[in-house]
Amino acid sequence: MATATASILPRMSFPTFFSSARWVTFHTRYFSPRLLPALSISVPGFSLNLPTLLGDIWESVLRAVPKNKVSHSRKRHRQMAGKALKDVNSLCKCPGCGETKRTHRLCQRCLEAHITDIFSLAATPRAVLSAGGSSTLHVHDTTDPSCPLKQSISDAHKLGCHHICTSRNGRVAASAGFGGEVKLWALNQDTGEWSSSGEITGPSVKPGEVWALALSEDGSYLASTTNDGRINVWEIKGESKTKIQEYETGSAGSGSFGMSIDLSRDGKYTASGHQNGAVYIFNNDTGRISYSLSGLAKPVRSVAFSPASTRLAAAGDAGIIALYDMKHGEHVGNLTGHSSWITTIDWSDTGEYLLSGSMDGKVKVWSVERSTCVATHSETDKALWAVRWLPKTGKSEMFCTAGANRSICFYREATGS
Repeated sequence: MATATASILPRMSFPTFFSSARWVTFHTRYFSPRLLPALSISVPGFSLNLPTLLGDIWESVLRAVPKNKVSHSRKRHRQMAGKALKDVNSLCKCPGCGETKRTHRLCQRCLEAHITDIFSLAATPRAVLSAGGSSTLHVHDTTDPSCPLKQSISDAHKLGCHHICTSRNGRVAASAGFGGEVKLWALNQDTGEWSSSGEITGPSVKPGEVWALALSEDGSYLASTTNDGRINVWEIKGESKTKIQEYETGSAGSGSFGMSIDLSRDGKYTASGHQNGAVYIFNNDTGRISYSLSGLAKPVRSVAFSPASTRLAAAGDAGIIALYDMKHGEHVGNLTGHSSWITTIDWSDTGEYLLSGSMDGKVKVWSVERSTCVATHSETDKALWAVRWLPKTGKSEMFCTAGANRSICFYREATGS
C-alpha cells in the first residue's frame, strides 16, 4: 500500500509540476479547456499549449519590441509633405522709399537707412520750419524766391521730432520729440534766427503725454493732445511753464488717442481730432466742452479753424474733409475727391481756400464757397505728412508740402489759374 501510494503521489504533487517536460505535457493535455482552439508554442525542452485569447496577448507582447528611432529629418519630411512654400501675395509699396514690402510690416530698407521723413511744417511771415525723423530742425527763408536753408538747429530732439508749430505772429515756436520732450523756441528779431527759450518739464511730460501741438496767436499758450484723449493747455509766456487747463474727452485714462489739435485765432476755442473719429470743441473761456461733432467714423488726423473762427475743417482716414459751423456745431458739408487717407489740412489767410495733402502724394486746393477742388498737384507718389500756406505776397498765394520724399516743395500758383 505504501508502495502504491508513493507511485501515485509524484504524479499528483504540484511542487513537481515543472520538474520535467513530460509532466508538463501530461498536465496540459488533461487539464486545458477544450472549448477554445489551442495554440501550441514549442521551445527547446519545453512545450506549452495556450488558448487563443492568451495567444493574442502573447502576440501583443511580442510586437511591443522597441523599433528604430525615426530621425528628425524624416519627421520633418513627413510634416512638410504637401506643404511647399507658397507665393506671398500680401505685398504693397512702402510710402517712405517706394520699395515693395509685406503688408502691415515695417519696411526693412527704411529701418536700415534710418528714414528721415519730414513729418511737420510750420510757417511764419518770413520762414518755414520743418521737423522730421532726424534730430535737427531746419529753417528756410521764404523772403527769397529760392527759399534757401537759412538755419539748422542741431540736436534739437535726439530721437526726432513729430510735430512743430509756430504762433501766428511768428515769434514763438514749439516742437515735440519722440522721446516725449517738448521744447520752446524764440525768434531773434534782429538776426532772424531761432534759439531755445525753455522746455516743458515735469513728471507728467513723458512719451505719450504730448503728441499734437498748437500755439495761440501771440504765443502765450500751448495746447497739446495725449495718448489717452486728454487735452492740456500750458501757459508758456513766463519763466515757469505751468499747466492751466485739462480737458477730458472720455472717462479718466480711457479716452481715444488725440491725433490733432488746433486753437482758433480769437483764442476762444480749442478743437481736437481723435483716433476713434470723434471731434471735440472746447470753450476756453468757460473751460468746458462746447460740441462733440459727428460725421467721421475713422481716425481724424487734422483739424483746422478758419481765419474768422466761424468754420472748422476736419479730415483723416475717411478720405473726406468735413466742415462744421462754429455757431451751432452743425455739420454743413463735405469736400470729397481724395482716394486715400488725408493726413493734413490748412486754411489760406483769406479763408477762401482750403489745402489738403494725402497718403497717395496728392495735394488739393479747395474752394470752400463752391465746395469743389480747383487744383490738384501730384509731383510725388509718396505720402505727404504736412502742407502749409505761406503769407500772401503779391497777387498769388503760395504753399509748401513735405513728406516721405524727404524734401520740401514750394508752389506759387495755388489755384491753378
